[in-house]
Amino acid sequence: MTEARASGPPSEGGRDVCDPGTAPVIIFHTLAHAVAVLNAAAEAGRAVVLASAPDAGIYAGAGWFREVLRAAREAVPAAQSSALLDCGEDAGAAMAAVRAGIDAIVFTGRADVAARLGDIATQAGARLLTARPAAILDLGVSFFADDESVRRRCADALASSAGFC
Repeated sequence: MTEARASGPPSEGGRDVCDPGTAPVIIFHTLAHAVAVLNAAAEAGRAVVLASAPDAGIYAGAGWFREVLRAAREAVPAAQSSALLDCGEDAGAAMAAVRAGIDAIVFTGRADVAARLGDIATQAGARLLTARPAAILDLGVSFFADDESVRRRCADALASSAGFC
């Protein structure tokens, strides 16, 4: 996997607190997952990157992702987090993510298109990555687990990950 390259400044405020290349990245699939990640991060006193599944910007959409983040962040206001929506090779999905105000976007399409999208993202205060950063945990295997089990998995993953923001 190539190293994730980002363009654009971090967003202002308490949300985009870490670079997705250095903060622990956890892939969530549901609102309950996102809340569990944020609860574990707040308990650990660590910032975290809430990342979508690969290509989620295409099949779930930026609006869904934004609203899940909003609800999770309202549920756990003490947590510090950034968000990363994977739009795969779909430039339209990446543009929708920029318009939706997503912190950071993964776009793996053509380099010339990525350069243009990166400029647009920068102007909107977002970051564009051309590769997914490595995740410390993908909660897809815990899709049907109870909330407390998911929170414990997140806490264990955060405790064992070396990187600090």
